[in-house]
Amino acid sequence: MRISTRKAGYFSVAAMTFALLAGSESTGALAQEAELQIKTMTVEVSDLPAMPAAETTGVQFITEPVVQPASEEAIAADKAANEAAKAAAEAEAELAIARPNAGSLRAMVGKMPAGASLNTQMRCLASAVYFESRGEPLAGQLAVAKVIMNRAESRQFPNSYCSVVKQRSQFSFVRGGRIPTPNKNSNAWKRAKAIAMIADQDLWQSAARDSLYFHANYVRPSWARAKSRRTQINTHIFYR
Repeated sequence: MRISTRKAGYFSVAAMTFALLAGSESTGALAQEAELQIKTMTVEVSDLPAMPAAETTGVQFITEPVVQPASEEAIAADKAANEAAKAAAEAEAELAIARPNAGSLRAMVGKMPAGASLNTQMRCLASAVYFESRGEPLAGQLAVAKVIMNRAESRQFPNSYCSVVKQRSQFSFVRGGRIPTPNKNSNAWKRAKAIAMIADQDLWQSAARDSLYFHANYVRPSWARAKSRRTQINTHIFYR
Protein backbone atom coordinates (compact mmCIF):
# COMPACT_ATOMS: atom_id res chain seq x y z
CA MET A 1 0.00 0.00 0.00
CA ARG A 2 2.85 2.44 0.77
CA ILE A 3 4.49 1.96 -2.64
CA SER A 4 1.19 2.41 -4.52
CA THR A 5 0.43 5.65 -2.65
CA ARG A 6 3.83 7.07 -3.41
CA LYS A 7 3.47 6.23 -7.10
CA ALA A 8 0.08 7.91 -7.24
CA GLY A 9 1.51 11.02 -5.61
CA TYR A 10 4.37 11.24 -8.05
CA PHE A 11 2.14 10.89 -11.05
CA SER A 12 -0.24 13.57 -9.71
CA VAL A 13 2.65 16.03 -9.39
CA ALA A 14 3.80 15.15 -12.89
CA ALA A 15 0.33 15.74 -14.31
CA MET A 16 0.06 19.13 -12.64
CA THR A 17 3.48 20.12 -13.89
CA PHE A 18 2.69 19.24 -17.47
CA ALA A 19 -0.57 21.14 -17.20
CA LEU A 20 1.25 24.25 -16.04
CA LEU A 21 3.74 23.93 -18.85
CA ALA A 22 1.10 23.38 -21.49
CA GLY A 23 -1.54 25.86 -20.25
CA SER A 24 0.48 28.93 -19.33
CA GLU A 25 3.50 30.82 -20.35
CA SER A 26 5.91 29.80 -17.66
CA THR A 27 9.28 31.24 -17.20
CA GLY A 28 12.35 29.17 -17.99
CA ALA A 29 13.08 28.82 -14.30
CA LEU A 30 9.64 27.32 -13.66
CA ALA A 31 10.06 24.85 -16.51
CA GLN A 32 13.46 23.79 -15.24
CA GLU A 33 12.09 23.23 -11.77
CA ALA A 34 9.29 21.08 -13.10
CA GLU A 35 11.68 19.03 -15.16
CA LEU A 36 13.88 18.54 -12.12
CA GLN A 37 10.92 17.26 -10.09
CA ILE A 38 10.04 14.75 -12.81
CA LYS A 39 13.61 13.43 -12.92
CA THR A 40 13.77 13.18 -9.14
CA MET A 41 10.47 11.33 -9.11
CA THR A 42 11.70 8.92 -11.76
CA VAL A 43 14.87 8.16 -9.85
CA GLU A 44 12.99 7.55 -6.61
CA VAL A 45 10.54 5.19 -8.24
CA SER A 46 13.26 3.23 -10.01
CA ASP A 47 15.27 3.00 -6.84
CA LEU A 48 12.48 1.27 -4.96
CA PRO A 49 13.53 -2.23 -3.89
CA ALA A 50 12.05 -4.96 -5.97
CA MET A 51 9.56 -7.20 -4.20
CA PRO A 52 10.97 -10.69 -3.88
CA ALA A 53 9.16 -13.29 -5.87
CA ALA A 54 7.26 -15.84 -3.82
CA GLU A 55 9.23 -18.99 -3.42
CA THR A 56 7.66 -22.41 -3.10
CA THR A 57 9.80 -24.96 -1.42
CA GLY A 58 8.70 -28.55 -2.00
CA VAL A 59 9.58 -31.17 0.67
CA GLN A 60 10.45 -34.52 -0.75
CA PHE A 61 10.60 -37.75 1.27
CA ILE A 62 12.73 -40.47 -0.20
CA THR A 63 11.89 -43.88 1.19
CA GLU A 64 14.36 -46.64 0.53
CA PRO A 65 14.01 -50.17 1.88
CA VAL A 66 16.74 -50.95 4.39
CA VAL A 67 17.72 -54.60 4.24
CA GLN A 68 20.20 -55.96 6.72
CA PRO A 69 21.45 -59.43 5.87
CA ALA A 70 20.92 -61.96 8.66
CA SER A 71 24.02 -63.47 10.21
CA GLU A 72 24.80 -67.14 9.84
CA GLU A 73 24.22 -67.61 13.57
CA ALA A 74 20.74 -66.06 13.34
CA ILE A 75 19.87 -68.23 10.34
CA ALA A 76 21.08 -71.36 12.14
CA ALA A 77 19.15 -70.42 15.30
CA ASP A 78 15.95 -69.87 13.31
CA LYS A 79 16.40 -73.18 11.54
CA ALA A 80 16.96 -75.02 14.82
CA ALA A 81 13.91 -73.34 16.39
CA ASN A 82 11.74 -74.28 13.41
CA GLU A 83 12.94 -77.88 13.50
CA ALA A 84 12.32 -78.10 17.25
CA ALA A 85 8.81 -76.67 16.84
CA LYS A 86 8.11 -79.11 14.03
CA ALA A 87 9.35 -82.07 16.09
CA ALA A 88 7.24 -80.97 19.06
CA ALA A 89 4.17 -80.62 16.85
CA GLU A 90 4.74 -84.07 15.36
CA ALA A 91 5.16 -85.62 18.81
CA GLU A 92 2.03 -83.91 20.06
CA ALA A 93 0.08 -85.00 17.00
CA GLU A 94 1.33 -88.55 17.48
CA LEU A 95 -0.03 -88.64 21.02
CA ALA A 96 -2.97 -86.33 20.51
CA ILE A 97 -6.22 -87.79 21.71
CA ALA A 98 -9.58 -86.35 22.61
CA ARG A 99 -9.62 -85.60 26.33
CA PRO A 100 -11.84 -88.46 27.50
CA ASN A 101 -14.29 -88.33 30.33
CA ALA A 102 -13.99 -91.24 32.72
CA GLY A 103 -15.35 -91.98 36.14
CA SER A 104 -12.27 -93.89 37.28
CA LEU A 105 -8.60 -94.26 36.45
CA ARG A 106 -9.27 -97.76 35.17
CA ALA A 107 -11.89 -96.41 32.79
CA MET A 108 -9.44 -93.74 31.68
CA VAL A 109 -6.81 -96.39 30.96
CA GLY A 110 -9.37 -98.25 28.86
CA LYS A 111 -9.95 -95.16 26.74
CA MET A 112 -6.30 -94.79 25.76
CA PRO A 113 -5.35 -95.94 22.23
CA ALA A 114 -3.78 -99.36 22.83
CA GLY A 115 -1.87 -99.32 19.54
CA ALA A 116 -0.40 -95.82 19.93
CA SER A 117 3.28 -95.56 19.08
CA LEU A 118 5.48 -93.75 21.59
CA ASN A 119 8.42 -91.47 20.95
CA THR A 120 11.73 -92.04 22.77
CA GLN A 121 10.90 -89.98 25.85
CA MET A 122 7.49 -91.55 26.29
CA ARG A 123 8.99 -95.04 25.94
CA CYS A 124 11.37 -94.24 28.78
CA LEU A 125 8.47 -93.08 30.94
CA ALA A 126 6.35 -96.13 30.13
CA SER A 127 9.33 -98.44 30.74
CA ALA A 128 9.86 -96.98 34.20
CA VAL A 129 6.19 -97.53 35.01
CA TYR A 130 6.41 -101.08 33.69
CA PHE A 131 9.58 -102.17 35.49
CA GLU A 132 9.06 -100.25 38.76
CA SER A 133 5.34 -100.71 39.34
CA ARG A 134 3.60 -103.13 37.00
CA GLY A 135 2.53 -105.16 40.04
CA GLU A 136 1.05 -102.07 41.73
CA PRO A 137 -2.53 -100.78 41.35
CA LEU A 138 -3.09 -98.22 38.59
CA ALA A 139 -2.93 -95.33 41.08
CA GLY A 140 0.50 -96.57 42.18
CA GLN A 141 1.70 -96.80 38.61
CA LEU A 142 0.47 -93.28 37.92
CA ALA A 143 2.32 -92.06 41.03
CA VAL A 144 5.60 -93.53 39.76
CA ALA A 145 5.10 -91.79 36.43
CA LYS A 146 4.39 -88.55 38.30
CA VAL A 147 7.66 -88.80 40.25
CA ILE A 148 9.63 -89.10 37.00
CA MET A 149 7.78 -86.16 35.50
CA ASN A 150 8.38 -84.05 38.62
CA ARG A 151 12.07 -84.86 38.49
CA ALA A 152 12.30 -83.83 34.83
CA GLU A 153 10.78 -80.47 35.78
CA SER A 154 13.01 -79.98 38.84
CA ARG A 155 16.43 -78.32 38.72
CA GLN A 156 17.72 -81.00 41.07
CA PHE A 157 17.50 -83.66 38.35
CA PRO A 158 18.09 -84.06 34.60
CA ASN A 159 15.53 -82.38 32.37
CA SER A 160 14.07 -85.25 30.33
CA TYR A 161 12.27 -88.51 31.07
CA CYS A 162 15.04 -90.65 29.65
CA SER A 163 17.84 -88.84 31.47
CA VAL A 164 15.90 -89.06 34.75
CA VAL A 165 15.28 -92.79 34.35
CA LYS A 166 18.87 -93.49 33.29
CA GLN A 167 20.45 -91.38 36.01
CA ARG A 168 23.04 -93.42 37.86
CA SER A 169 21.94 -95.35 40.96
CA GLN A 170 18.33 -94.18 40.80
CA PHE A 171 16.34 -97.07 39.33
CA SER A 172 17.49 -100.61 39.93
CA PHE A 173 16.15 -101.99 36.65
CA VAL A 174 18.54 -99.76 34.66
CA ARG A 175 21.83 -101.57 34.01
CA GLY A 176 24.84 -99.68 32.71
CA GLY A 177 22.67 -96.80 31.60
CA ARG A 178 20.47 -99.09 29.49
CA ILE A 179 16.76 -99.76 29.89
CA PRO A 180 15.72 -103.40 29.32
CA THR A 181 13.13 -104.21 26.68
CA PRO A 182 9.68 -104.84 28.15
CA ASN A 183 7.38 -107.60 27.00
CA LYS A 184 5.50 -105.55 24.45
CA ASN A 185 2.82 -108.20 23.95
CA SER A 186 1.81 -108.19 27.60
CA ASN A 187 -1.17 -106.42 29.11
CA ALA A 188 1.18 -104.93 31.68
CA TRP A 189 3.03 -103.07 28.91
CA LYS A 190 -0.23 -101.82 27.41
CA ARG A 191 -1.28 -100.50 30.81
CA ALA A 192 2.13 -98.89 31.35
CA LYS A 193 1.82 -97.12 28.00
CA ALA A 194 -1.65 -95.90 28.88
CA ILE A 195 -0.51 -94.67 32.31
CA ALA A 196 2.44 -92.84 30.71
CA MET A 197 0.11 -91.04 28.27
CA ILE A 198 -2.35 -90.17 31.03
CA ALA A 199 0.42 -88.76 33.21
CA ASP A 200 2.16 -86.86 30.41
CA GLN A 201 -1.10 -85.22 29.32
CA ASP A 202 -2.21 -84.60 32.92
CA LEU A 203 -5.49 -86.40 32.37
CA TRP A 204 -5.80 -87.69 35.93
CA GLN A 205 -4.65 -86.30 39.26
CA SER A 206 -2.18 -88.36 41.23
CA ALA A 207 -2.01 -88.62 45.02
CA ALA A 208 1.78 -88.36 44.67
CA ARG A 209 1.36 -84.67 43.79
CA ASP A 210 4.83 -83.05 43.84
CA SER A 211 6.76 -86.11 45.02
CA LEU A 212 10.35 -86.56 43.87
CA TYR A 213 11.18 -89.82 45.65
CA PHE A 214 9.62 -93.16 46.51
CA HIS A 215 10.64 -96.49 47.94
CA ALA A 216 9.05 -99.81 48.78
CA ASN A 217 7.65 -100.15 52.29
CA TYR A 218 9.84 -103.14 53.09
CA VAL A 219 13.03 -101.03 53.00
CA ARG A 220 14.15 -98.14 55.23
CA PRO A 221 16.45 -95.84 53.24
CA SER A 222 18.33 -93.27 55.32
CA TRP A 223 17.43 -90.43 52.99
CA ALA A 224 13.71 -90.85 53.75
CA ARG A 225 14.11 -89.29 57.22
CA ALA A 226 15.07 -85.94 55.63
CA LYS A 227 12.10 -85.89 53.23
CA SER A 228 8.44 -84.93 53.57
CA ARG A 229 6.12 -87.86 53.18
CA ARG A 230 3.26 -87.29 50.73
CA THR A 231 1.35 -90.57 50.50
CA GLN A 232 1.54 -94.33 50.45
CA ILE A 233 -0.08 -96.36 47.66
CA ASN A 234 0.02 -100.08 48.27
CA THR A 235 3.72 -100.97 48.77
CA HIS A 236 5.21 -97.64 47.67
CA ILE A 237 5.74 -94.59 49.88
CA PHE A 238 6.19 -91.19 48.16
CA TYR A 239 8.17 -88.18 49.41
CA ARG A 240 9.06 -84.65 48.48
